[in-house]
Amino acid sequence: MPTFECPTCRKTIRVDKIQEAPFRPFCCERCKLVDLGRWFDGSYTVSDPLDSTNPDQPDQDES
Repeated sequence: MPTFECPTCRKTIRVDKIQEAPFRPFCCERCKLVDLGRWFDGSYTVSDPLDSTNPDQPDQDES
C-alpha cells in the first residue's frame, strides 16, 4: 500500500493504488495550489545564483 506525506500540510496519505492519488505528492488540489502560490510570491527560492555562463557552449567571440 503506497504511503506518502503531503509536503504542504504534512498529512499522511495511504492509497491502495498510486492512481488513487491524483494530486500526488499533495493530498488535495488546495495543497497543490498553496505550494504553487508559494513559488509565485517568492517564498521558495533557489539557494545559489544561476551561473550565466555555460561551459558546454563556446564563447561567441571565438571564430
